[in-house]
Amino acid sequence: MQAPAIRDAHIGDLPGILAVVNEAILTSTALWTDQQEDLATREAWWRQRIADGNPVLVAIEDGEVTGFGSYIQFRAWDGYRNAVEHSVYVRADRRGSGIGAALVDALIARAKAAGKHVIIGGIDGTNKASLKLHRRAGFIEVGRMPEVGVKFGRRLDLVLVQKQLG
Repeated sequence: MQAPAIRDAHIGDLPGILAVVNEAILTSTALWTDQQEDLATREAWWRQRIADGNPVLVAIEDGEVTGFGSYIQFRAWDGYRNAVEHSVYVRADRRGSGIGAALVDALIARAKAAGKHVIIGGIDGTNKASLKLHRRAGFIEVGRMPEVGVKFGRRLDLVLVQKQLG
């Protein structure tokens, strides 16, 4: 199978990104919220990320957004300026196809090019596929916060992973 094209997101990609986000909100514990987003909210998110110099990447297959990823500075204080926290989401029908790995790899490359030292992720403790994907990409588990989240009527553990970039 051919690898998806990974590129910077454009405003025209936002409906596809929104569809991926809202599907994840409705059906998974990847996002710990019950509130679906609208296009205006997602556009404001995208504009803020770009204004702050953070990447928003999309995976494109057959002209459609099949996943996206981004990162932001980990915590607001300047002492964390070389640490970023990433997030990656893949359309339900394309999970397990390598899109998530391609997006993680692309975000790692962007973070390295930006001179970042550490990339961090926060993953639901039951998300075995994401934990495995991150282990394969060289992330290590650095913390587990039991029952800090709630979704679908159950308590969720947050697993923190990180990768040193240089």
